[in-house]
Amino acid sequence: MAHSIEAALACPLVTSVYVSSEDPEVREVASQHGAEILERSAELAGDDVPNVAVVREALGALAANGLSFEHVVLLQPTSPLRSARHLQACLTAYLGSSAASTVSVCPAEHHPATMLTIREGLAAPYGGADTLDSRRRDLLPVFRQNGAIYGLSVEAFLRELRFIVAPCLPYIMGPEESVDVDEPIDLSLAELLLRSARD
Repeated sequence: MAHSIEAALACPLVTSVYVSSEDPEVREVASQHGAEILERSAELAGDDVPNVAVVREALGALAANGLSFEHVVLLQPTSPLRSARHLQACLTAYLGSSAASTVSVCPAEHHPATMLTIREGLAAPYGGADTLDSRRRDLLPVFRQNGAIYGLSVEAFLRELRFIVAPCLPYIMGPEESVDVDEPIDLSLAELLLRSARD
């Protein structure tokens, strides 16, 4: 969380940084690193609550206090390798375009055309059988959301209640910057990469 706050505070295009949480420890850490705190309601405190609901509540709380913004940027704390440099480049490109939103992506580690699913206990092509043995270089490049940056107008967000609104401008990041911390092994990799960046 601290990495995300520090990246946002160091980006000239980000004017305000808020952390929404019901957890006293999270609020304390966020405050220590310079974020303003928004009290999250108890019904939005679970691990399975979508970010859309959290951001909608946060924008509503800010509006109730007379604060309005033209754009909203979501920085998930599970993407600690995103920096102020990434934010500045992504938002500069987005604000200079006619896109309705922007999202950070990285090359997909595995192409979906070669993936399998399991149906009734048997392996089956996720897509079509004709692409299962394709060489990666023969397939259209694909990218995955890396969870680092989502940006769009507040109006578009509240209208669509989603973060990716077409037309969406991609901001491509490298795999070494796109670690998404969901499992303990992801945290170990992120810590290793952060240490390497400091050395």
